[in-house]
Amino acid sequence: MHVIQIICQVLLVITSLLLILTILMHKGKGGGLSDMFGGGFSSSVASSGVAERNLNRITIAIALIWAVVIVILGIITKLQY
Repeated sequence: MHVIQIICQVLLVITSLLLILTILMHKGKGGGLSDMFGGGFSSSVASSGVAERNLNRITIAIALIWAVVIVILGIITKLQY
């Protein structure tokens, strides 16, 4: 059980970092924090609709993996005590 818990914890850290990176890569809708962190540069670079849709799909997939790992860790923790 400890091996599965360690694997899940490592996977949680990796998916958390990937989720942060993919969210920050999204095109800003204007006026928010995305403009403060280089929004002017991202608006000058034309991003295609296909790239944005693929980034949305990748972000959703990573978020689902992240959520499943958290549920598994919760179940493992509950079974240990």
